Amino acid sequence: MIEHEASEHEAADAEPRHTSVHFYSDGLRLDADLFAPRNLAPGDRAPALVTCSGYQGLKVIHPARFARSFVRHGYVCLAFDYRGFGRSEGKRGRLVPQEQVEDVRAAISFLETVPGVDPDRMMLIGWALGGGVAVAEAADDPRVRAVATVNGIGDGERSIRSMHDEDSWKALLDRVETDRRRRAVEGNSKLVDPFEVVRLDTVTGGYVAAELTKADGFGSEVSLESVDYLLRFHPEAMVDRIAPRPVLVVHGSENRLHLPEESEELYRRAREPKRQLLLEGSGHTEWMFDDHPTFQQLVVSILEFFESALAGIDASITQEPVGVK
Repeated sequence: MIEHEASEHEAADAEPRHTSVHFYSDGLRLDADLFAPRNLAPGDRAPALVTCSGYQGLKVIHPARFARSFVRHGYVCLAFDYRGFGRSEGKRGRLVPQEQVEDVRAAISFLETVPGVDPDRMMLIGWALGGGVAVAEAADDPRVRAVATVNGIGDGERSIRSMHDEDSWKALLDRVETDRRRRAVEGNSKLVDPFEVVRLDTVTGGYVAAELTKADGFGSEVSLESVDYLLRFHPEAMVDRIAPRPVLVVHGSENRLHLPEESEELYRRAREPKRQLLLEGSGHTEWMFDDHPTFQQLVVSILEFFESALAGIDASITQEPVGVK
């Protein structure tokens, strides 16, 4: 549902407009921002893009960043908070990627009701954990015309394991197992610091401390039940089902949070048509600013990928990894 006109935000002429909206997923009201091209005339139909957040699920961070860029190129974009995050309804601390897939599916259904959206031109961008969520959604939803995953994961257990040494990994698994018994007996799950699970590398940690903690609600605790689900989240096992729709797999060559092996295995398992883009010299997130050259070039690359998909151009020509400085 689109809110009253008073919720619409207009900045300077160069800025895209966005409107506060909400939609429902499994009966939960999810908070979202709808970005529409300024030159979209009545009767026009534009391609649409859902921007899927990573681990902490906040629309105001990277989903809005992608939306601000793509709306300027004629896309209607939806950035939203997953259930349990931001102003969306849902149990706090519950971060279950399998449920977030359902939230993305509901976002697509909502976009189908928005005037000016072409329902035959639906795209997904997924960031980090959201990359896996976008892959899982696209695998089983033929409405998705093309999907791009950026610094995404292919396997939840492998990704989390790579962040831990042997002792901390064993300790985490023991806590998850103990929590399973707790849930069976007491009906509740223990909340933990999210970065006891996802252990940040030094570069990513610096960006998170300087930038992401500005967002209200970022860094909120997660349940050990969520970790249990995350360890059983394997989007690479279903990525082959996206074909014949195209997949773009993007990853930073120096990503020390989600290692490049995550995208390499995801790409290997995907069927044609598929493309791969390696961001040479880039880590996980330190370059994620609207005006950073790496981010701006990434937007251009994804736009070209989406436009080739929409135009029906053969996207099956596999690209060798290329650098974006």
